[in-house]
Amino acid sequence: MTDSYDDDDNFGSYSMVGSFPKDFGYEPGDNEDYSTQSSDEKPRILLMGLRRSGKSSIQKVVFHKMSPNETLFLESTAKVVKDDISNSSFVQFQIWDFPGQIDFFDPAFDSELIFGNCGALVFVIDAQDEYMEALQKLHSTVTRAYKVNPKIKFEVFIHKVDGISDDHKIEIQRDIHQRANDELADAGLESLYLSFYLTSIYDHSIFEAFSKVVQKLIPQLPTLENLLDILISRSGIEKAFLFDVVSKIYIATDSAPVDMQSYELCCDMIDVVIDISCIYGLKDDGEGSAYDQETLSTIKMNNTTVLYLREVNKFLALVCILREENFDKRGLIDYNFLCFRNAIQEVFDVRNNALEGAGADSSGARVNGAANPHKARDDSVVV
Repeated sequence: MTDSYDDDDNFGSYSMVGSFPKDFGYEPGDNEDYSTQSSDEKPRILLMGLRRSGKSSIQKVVFHKMSPNETLFLESTAKVVKDDISNSSFVQFQIWDFPGQIDFFDPAFDSELIFGNCGALVFVIDAQDEYMEALQKLHSTVTRAYKVNPKIKFEVFIHKVDGISDDHKIEIQRDIHQRANDELADAGLESLYLSFYLTSIYDHSIFEAFSKVVQKLIPQLPTLENLLDILISRSGIEKAFLFDVVSKIYIATDSAPVDMQSYELCCDMIDVVIDISCIYGLKDDGEGSAYDQETLSTIKMNNTTVLYLREVNKFLALVCILREENFDKRGLIDYNFLCFRNAIQEVFDVRNNALEGAGADSSGARVNGAANPHKARDDSVVV
C-alpha cells in the first residue's frame, strides 16, 4: 500500500482545492446557496491517467482560470485531490484528480467508494508520449469501474495534441480508438462505450471536451436544446450557447453542429465582458459585481456577424451568433429572450418543488438552481 491512499477513508489522502469566490458575479446578499447535498453526496468526475499526462493542468485551466503556461510549474500529483467546483459555478459536482501510480487492484483500494457515485470517468492519455502503457491502464481502470457502476460515462482525452499535425492527430486517435475497443471486445465488454476527444490546454478544445462530458450528465439536455432551437428559429439567430460563466463550459446548445471557431468566439466574448466589467463596471470603492442582472453585451464583427450576450441567471449566460441584418429586430430578439429565460426558470421551479414535495430528497445529483421533473439517477447532474 502506498501513501497515496492510506487515509481514514480507505481510499486515499486528499487536499481540498479552492474554487472561485461564492460572490463572483452577484452581490453577496443575492448569492443563495442552492446546494442541499454535502460534498460526499455530489456526483464525481474522476480524472485518471498515467503520471504527467496532464490531468492536473486540465483541472486548473478549466475550473481555476490558470494560464496554460503556468501549468508548467505544477508538481506531479502525489495524492488524490478532491476539488468541489460548485461554489460559484452552475454545475455542481466534484473533480477527483488521481495520481497515476494508484493501483486499483490493491486490496486497500475501495472501488465501491470511488466508483459508486461516479458520474463520469475521464482518462487522460498523453498523445506526445508512447501510449501503450496508458492503454493498458485505461483497460484495467474502465473494466474495474464498469463492474462497480455500469452507469459511468467513460471519456478518453487524447491530450497534448498541440504541435501535432492534423493528419497525425487523426492517426493517433484512430489507433487509440481501435486498440482500446479491441481490448474491450476481447474481454467481452462490447457494451462498454468509450468516447474519444483530441484536447489541448493551449486552445479551446479542452473546454469543448469538458462541455461534452458535463452534458452527458444532464438528463434534461434535450429539453434545453429544444428551448434553444425554438429561440433561434423565432429570432433569426444562427447559433446559441448556454454557458456556465465561470468555467466557460457550455451546458447546452441548439441542435445544429458546433463549429469550433464559433465556440471560441463565444468563449472569448465572455472573457472580454467579465474583464471589462471588472475594470469599468465596479463602483469607485470596488463595490458591485462584474456579472449581474444588467449584464448585456453586443459585439459587431467586421464580417457582418454580431455576438450577443445576455445574463440568464447568476451562473448562466446566453451567447448568440447572428447576422447583422437580423439584429435589426432587436426588440423581437429581446422579447424572445425573456420568454426563454422564463422557461429556464420554470424548469428550475419544477426541481425546487419536487425537492420540497419529496422532503428535499437529495438522491439525485444536481446543478445549482436546476430543476428535474423526474427523479434523477444518483450519477447525473440535474437541470
